[in-house]
Formats: sequence, structure tokens, C-alpha cells
Amino acid sequence: MNRVYVIGVGMTKFEKPGGREGWDYPAMARESGTNALTDAGIAYDKVQQAYAGYCYGDSCSGHRAVYELGLTGIPVFNVNSNCSTGSSAMYLAAQAIRGGLADCTLAIGFEKMQPGSLGSTYDDREPPMQRHLLAMAELREIAFPPAPWMFGAAGLEHHEKYGSTPEHMVQIAVKNHRHSVNNPYAQFQNSYTADEIKSAKMVYAAAELTRPMCSPTSDGSGAAILASERFVEEHDLAGQAIEIVGQSLVTDVPGTFERNSLISLVGADMSRTAAQRVYEQAQIGPEDIDVIELHDCFAANELLTYEALGLAAEGEAHKLIDAGDTTYGGRWVVNPSGGLISKGHPLGATGLAQTAELTWQLRGSADKRQVDGAKVALAHNIGLGGSVVVTAYRPAER
Repeated sequence: MNRVYVIGVGMTKFEKPGGREGWDYPAMARESGTNALTDAGIAYDKVQQAYAGYCYGDSCSGHRAVYELGLTGIPVFNVNSNCSTGSSAMYLAAQAIRGGLADCTLAIGFEKMQPGSLGSTYDDREPPMQRHLLAMAELREIAFPPAPWMFGAAGLEHHEKYGSTPEHMVQIAVKNHRHSVNNPYAQFQNSYTADEIKSAKMVYAAAELTRPMCSPTSDGSGAAILASERFVEEHDLAGQAIEIVGQSLVTDVPGTFERNSLISLVGADMSRTAAQRVYEQAQIGPEDIDVIELHDCFAANELLTYEALGLAAEGEAHKLIDAGDTTYGGRWVVNPSGGLISKGHPLGATGLAQTAELTWQLRGSADKRQVDGAKVALAHNIGLGGSVVVTAYRPAER
């Protein structure tokens, strides 16, 4: 298989829905896509295929978005996979290069969202998440909105089985909001005390889940230009290229429904399987990673993902928080961007924003967010219904 490199990244600032007046998805894609091309130092006519991710939009919205960058007749593929949409688009763009079908591809994601909790678009057919929701309802009394209930209930299961507490979730939110202060692309750039987070508006009372512990709906876009080793050499891009040294996309596995576990139902088994495959591909282990962007749609999911990625043994994720091991000065820096909780969560763009952050980290250009000596990075992006994409990066050999 051919080696795959990220040669350019770009993103917009993530905004509160409607916060930038008149800002529609074509303009979002133009901004992030142009930034990625400029970063790569290439013209759009070098791109041979484009994969456009979004969840809220009509068929061929991806075409309309990509057309803002040019009309070159290339294949454009529309990708929709819930919250893992952006990384799924990137997985496909990388796969085209890995398989020798293209030398330069574009992955772009965008979202124009409505304020408030996520809702269903269609009420005349079975929801894709119905099987998950029914299985969860057998284990824990259902609450609304569904998303915070699902992840909050999984967090409660961790408390009951392993002794973590709501305070650990609060500390995750404190950390990520603190990190976001230095991210000019983040929707929120405010630091909060633990007391401020605990006293904020309650979203799911049973898990003591408050608003600052939840990712917001957002408008925004992210993009990445991927290239083959031949393309990198021909265009003298090794100095800025970041290699994808491992990548795995995993959908629901038997354990999702067979374990009788809320933690499994929100994707822990998918995440664990994907991470193990990536470690094997990259010939690394969790101990080799310096910086991680993971899917903290809710603070509980960050806690659960520590174990799924192998940063902690089963039932011991909260010990990382107690030891300060997931922030600057610890064993790993997790979500230096502020994560979804602070940076925002425009579904189609989230995975590509992770790519942008980690590319900047490995180039040493993340400004005040820079993780000293970062050489290996890991991204984790999950969408229920469902799929997860885990990707490992390191700078190209020079």
C-alpha cells in the first residue's frame, strides 16, 4: 500500500449557529478549503478526488461546497456518518491514495446547524439509532435529549462499576475549557472553575451533567489535502508533510449489543478495536503517543475513551485525571484544542479539525497550545449508529 501524507490543513473558526450573519456552508467550505490549499502550497487543479462530509444538508451539498474551490470535473463524494463524518471523509480520501487510485485528494467537512439539541429529520421511518436506544432503555431509564442521556448513562455505569465520580467529569471539562483559551478557532475560549461548571444549567441530572460538560452545536468547516509519497517528493513538501502511519474505521461490533453494557452501546468496543488496529499498523503503543485529539462530545466520553485507547486499564481512567496525566506536564496532552466541549462540534467538520490541530502540533506551529517535543499524535472521532475512526500521525521522514 502507498504511504499517505497530510500536506495542507485549514479550518474556519467554529461559531454558534447563526453567529456569523449570512454565513452559509459554501462560504465555510471556501474558507477552510482555500486555507488548506494555501497551506499545502498547491493549486486546486492538482486535486484528483474530493470527499465532502456533512450531516445536515440536501444531496450533493458536498458538490456545491467543493465547487467554491474550482470546477475541474473531478469525482466528488458526499459522506454522512453522524459525528464521525469528517474523519470518514478523510479515511476515504486516504484510501484512494493508499490504493494507488490518486496522488492528491481533498477531504472537507462542514456543517450549518440549528441551535439546541440534535433532533431527527424524518419521522416516517425507523431512526438509525433505534436499536441502540432500545438496548440502552433496557438498562437505564430513558431521558431526553437522547445524546446526553446515552453518554451520561454510560458515565454512570463507570461510576458504579469502577468508582469514578461526577467530579472526574467536571475536571475533564475544566481541563478542556482551559486548553481552549489558547485556540483562536474555538467557539468558546473561556476558562471555568469546577464550581462554575457544577453550578451551570443541568442537562442530565442523574449524571450531574451540566452544559459546560457537553459539546455545543456549531457552524464551521475543516479541510485537509492528502498526497502520496510520489506527490510529496515531486513538489518538495517533505518539510511540512505529516504521515498517516495508521488508520482504522470500525463500525459496530458484536460486543456493542452483546455485553449488556451502556459503555459498549456508546461505542467503546468500536474505539478499542480501531485503536488496536492502528497501533499494530503504526508499530506503536499508547506510551509512544505525545498528543491526542479525542471525541469528547460529553465529558463522560473522554473518560471512557481513555480506556478504549489503552491509556488506562479497564476501570482505571479516572486515575489519569487524579494524576494530571492528560494535560500539559502529564503523560499525554489530550485535546489541546479544547476538544468538542470548547472548540465546538459542527458534525461534518469535527474530524478534520482534529487533523488540523494535530498537523500543527507535529509541525511545531500550534503557538501557545504547542505540546513540547510532539512526535506522534493520535486522533479519535466517533459517530453513534455507528462508526469510529482512529488515526495515528508522525512527521514525514526527511
